[in-house]
Order: sequence, then structure tokens, then C-alpha cells
Amino acid sequence: MAHRSDALSMVPVLALLVSIIASYPRSVQSIGVCYGMLGNNLPSQADVVKLYQSNGITGMRIYSADSATLNALKGTNINLIMDVGLSDASSSSAADTWVNNNVKPYYPDVSFKYIAVGNEVSGGDVSNILPAMKNIYNSLSSAGLGSIQVSTSVAFGVLGTSYPPSAGAFSSDASYMTDIVQYLASINAPLLANIYPYFSYAGNTAQISLEYALFTSPGTVVTDGSNNYQNLFDAQVDALYSAMEKVGGSNVGIVISESGWPSAGGTDTTVDNAQKYNQNLINHVGKGTPKKPTPLETYIFAMFNENEKSAGVEQNWGLFNPNQQPVYSINFN
Repeated sequence: MAHRSDALSMVPVLALLVSIIASYPRSVQSIGVCYGMLGNNLPSQADVVKLYQSNGITGMRIYSADSATLNALKGTNINLIMDVGLSDASSSSAADTWVNNNVKPYYPDVSFKYIAVGNEVSGGDVSNILPAMKNIYNSLSSAGLGSIQVSTSVAFGVLGTSYPPSAGAFSSDASYMTDIVQYLASINAPLLANIYPYFSYAGNTAQISLEYALFTSPGTVVTDGSNNYQNLFDAQVDALYSAMEKVGGSNVGIVISESGWPSAGGTDTTVDNAQKYNQNLINHVGKGTPKKPTPLETYIFAMFNENEKSAGVEQNWGLFNPNQQPVYSINFN
């Protein structure tokens, strides 16, 4: 046992260590990767889950309930976003059936984190998003699965104004987002958002620099009040935060349910640029954004190049080729 004087002398050292740990940027809670299955040459679901594990990938998103994937995920502690279509949640009975068939049999062996009710829903279906969310929420609660959060995944296009980030506001076509955001606030759930600086850059190379899109700008590009923006990703996320604040969602968080950069098929879609974007994204999101400097849970799109998607960029988002060899090196740690 240390003498009292020795113990007291350690107090300043311990205090210093605590302050260093507290000030050190925390790593993001989950860096996930979206697992799309639109390919006729992809590995088995069991092999895919092993690939996630061997690369230290701690989160997965799947776009429908897939029993083989769910069975392979049992006991892995990989956090899961699982999508459900609006038709499967169109009534309380439909939602009960879906939850009883696709969630309850696998819980708690599968680490369900979010159920995404619809992905980038548009057109006449937007009015069905919130009722479907409520149906799934109630079904999960009735089944004793209330710890699984319910949300929907939206495209950046729900914003009508995004510049500067503090002026972020939903478009008139996305007025339905007001009720969705307020519901998320009431159930303490985040909004899932698909954020793609690539598309904004590719659509406006005259005004957006490649460095700003790739996290490689040497200094501030946009100044917005007290916030300085060195990359487009932060600006887009903060514009979405601002839009939610304006409709009563100041306390609603954001989970990045998709983000990435294609390695071929379009404007500046090189392997080098894809590697830069995704590695810089991983390294960056633990710091959060200028508006919300807290870790931002993020899911990269996508695990594989998928040959059954539309030709061009759509087939080239993968971190891995179907033979499980990396398209480029990425460090998830």
C-alpha cells in the first residue's frame, strides 16, 4: 500500500490524465458499412459477416429483412440498421407480422439498433412514412423491443435551402418532414440521413472544389457566423440540423445512414478519390461537425460493387470486390 504522501502526490497526475482523456476526441460509436445485395456474384451472407468482423467493421445496414444475414449476425455485436418497406408497415397488423417474423426471433442475439421505415421515399408515398413509423414503433413496444429505435432514412434533397448551413430549411415539397422530426423528438430517436458530397460536387464542379468535397481543403472554405467549414460533408450535415431546429427538432440527432464516393463511372470517380473520401470520413466523424461537435455515427455506402445495379457510378461504390478483395485499403480503426 502506498504511503499517504505518495497517494496525495499522485492526485495531480491522475487529474491530468482524466483531463487529457476527457479532451481527446472520442471515436465514433459505430463505423458501419451498408450491405447491398444487388449482385449475382456476391459472397454468402455468412462470409460477408466474417468479412465485416475481420476488418473491424462494427455496424451494418441491410435494406430488407434477410434471414441468412440475420442468422449470420447472431452473437457478433455488429450494430444493425434494418430497413422495412412502407407496405410492410401499412397497418398495425402488418407491422406486428413484420416484427414478429423479422425482429423478435433474432433478438437479442442480433444487435438491432435502428429500424429504417422507408429509404429516400418520394412522391405520393411520403404521406405514408409517419403512419408506418408509428406502426413499427408500437409493434416493437408491444413485443418488448422498445430499445430498438425507429426512424426513416432521407436524402439530402429534402432540403430546399442548404447554404449557408445555418439557413438550412426543408423544401416546400418536404413539408411532411415537420411532423416526422417532431415525432422523432417525442420518441427520442435520431433522423437517418444519406449524405453524399459526391453528388453535390459532380453536379456543380464550377462552384465546389474537389478538395472541399474530399476533406482535403487546407483551410476554411465557408464561414457561417462563428462556424468555419473546411469540408462539404460538415456543411451538409449542419444544414440538416438547422432545418430540424426550425421545425421543433433541436434535440433530434442525426445518424449518417449512407455516405461514400464511387471509384469509377463518373466525374472524378477514381480509386484514389474514393479511398481519400472514405478514409477521411472515417477519421473525421468522431469529431462531429462545427454545429454539433460530438461523434457522428456513420455508415459507409457500400460493402461491395454490385453488378446488378445501373451501369456507371451505381455499380462502383464498393469498398470490396465480390471476391472479397479490397477495391482500395481502408482502416476502420
